[in-house]
Amino acid sequence: MLYLPASNERALEKAKTLPVDALILDLEDAVAPDAKEQAREKACRAAASGAYGRRELTIRVNAAGTPWHDGDLAAVCAAGPDGLVVPKVGSGDEVRAIVAAMEAAGAPARTRLWAMVETPRAMLHCEEIAAASDRLAVLVMGTNDLAKELHAEHVAGRQPLLTGLSLCLLAARATGKVVLDGVYNDVKDAAGFEAECRQGRELGFDGKTLVHPGQVEACNAAFAPGPEQVEEARGILQAWEAGAGSGVVTHNGRMVESLHVETAHRLLAMDEAIRALDS
Repeated sequence: MLYLPASNERALEKAKTLPVDALILDLEDAVAPDAKEQAREKACRAAASGAYGRRELTIRVNAAGTPWHDGDLAAVCAAGPDGLVVPKVGSGDEVRAIVAAMEAAGAPARTRLWAMVETPRAMLHCEEIAAASDRLAVLVMGTNDLAKELHAEHVAGRQPLLTGLSLCLLAARATGKVVLDGVYNDVKDAAGFEAECRQGRELGFDGKTLVHPGQVEACNAAFAPGPEQVEEARGILQAWEAGAGSGVVTHNGRMVESLHVETAHRLLAMDEAIRALDS
């Protein structure tokens, strides 16, 4: 999921060709105060254009309490993108207030709420946030702001952030929401970025937010099932089918139960979806 400054016309045009699953057109951090209203117009025009194909197109508004929030919300709801990304959501009450505002502004049913969770308060209330509304579809980790609020350092392995990341992952899985890992700031550190993508996948994140088009290819590779994983999943299903409902079988010397079968089905479904997009 790639962040783009909505004020950058060239970036908006290039995004139409990038192999990303979603775009977050940013009206917040990436846009200077004197460019915010123009950026809002460009983002809403892009959302209504239908020019981005299969890519989910979302718009990140400015936070509540800023001079631009109400205008952003009204304009974005009228444009009807796939998602409204709201920064610094900290409670279930805030989610319900945002959803009420979306409905009052006439947001179409297709426009879902993507809540950014990026403060200690949000980490401690993440399940409440995730469960507050059916309209909330995605939790987006704001790891830069979380590190700032924790007075933590950005270090390899993200040890200072792991508690918060895990709490949000648990909340997402408990409530059936999608959860996206935070960004990696050093766009020139390819090895560090790839390592963090692998960590995010291993932790259980559904994907990762990106700040540069150069990160897309490595992210796609990290989160897509590899050939060995696909082969293993197929072998598990074949062994299970050969067991004819015996409850427990073995594959390559390992015990296989129904939970392993469910995981194999999910991995193969992801692989098939990726192949369909590529074709």
